[in-house]
Amino acid sequence: MTTTPLSTGPLPTNQDLDPGRLREVFGVFPSGVVAVAAEVDGTRVGLAASSFTSVSLDPPLVSFSVARTSKTWPVLRRAGHLGVTILADHHGEACRQLAGPVEQRFDGLSLTASGDGAVTLDDGLARFDCTIHEEVQAGDHVIVLLRLHAVEHADTSQPLVFHRSGFGSIRRTA
Repeated sequence: MTTTPLSTGPLPTNQDLDPGRLREVFGVFPSGVVAVAAEVDGTRVGLAASSFTSVSLDPPLVSFSVARTSKTWPVLRRAGHLGVTILADHHGEACRQLAGPVEQRFDGLSLTASGDGAVTLDDGLARFDCTIHEEVQAGDHVIVLLRLHAVEHADTSQPLVFHRSGFGSIRRTA
């Protein structure tokens, strides 16, 4: 795709905001990536999301968005508790795996399940035990607000970053 340079005047109105162009433009904003997973009816279910954000300290809330066409979310949302893992910069392959074929999403990953069914990756930057606080319909996605019940910050490496449809990491400068 070609990028359109910014003009120095006001933004033009009535632009063609086709999904391909929007995906390209939205992609200039880097985001972290999380795994959202749980045990549902004795089976591990999960997905990767690049729309995670903190929402509130009181009550403690975070959110992520999932496509309304997701086949995983209707199953995952039935879980009593959800595990959210902030992925580290070495998790690129794990992230692709969590977005891949359902039957292979957890192959070879080191996981922990809580007594309430929240599943987290053992080597994530941070891990959260959550329940669904609220779901908000938002166009072709659902914004899922999660209430935090437990947190763990175990790793000090860099986060996995999703930017321009690819994975990268943050480079620190002094």
